[in-house]
Amino acid sequence: MKMLMLAVVASLPSVALSATWTNAPLVDHNCAEKVKADPDAHTTACLLQCAGSGYGILEGGQWIKFDKAGNEKAIAALKATHKKDHVRVNVTGELKGSVLHVSSLTIPG
Repeated sequence: MKMLMLAVVASLPSVALSATWTNAPLVDHNCAEKVKADPDAHTTACLLQCAGSGYGILEGGQWIKFDKAGNEKAIAALKATHKKDHVRVNVTGELKGSVLHVSSLTIPG
């Protein structure tokens, strides 16, 4: 019976649940380590300049990488914001492995 239950559980597809990160620092891959101590000093100009390296958020000292759609959403939000630094985002998406598959991204305020 135990083996049957294990087989059934193992055959179920893994489910990625949608989650939301609120007021998370937006950081590009090139600068992730450099600005980890003070991500709010990271400028919008630098974020746009380093767009090719990809974006993510800092969560508990770890950088979480965005998927392609998340990178596109981040670029659009950065181009639309008037903030010079202190770039925080509200992000909804599914964390699959080490990549955050972004469904929505906004820069509050």
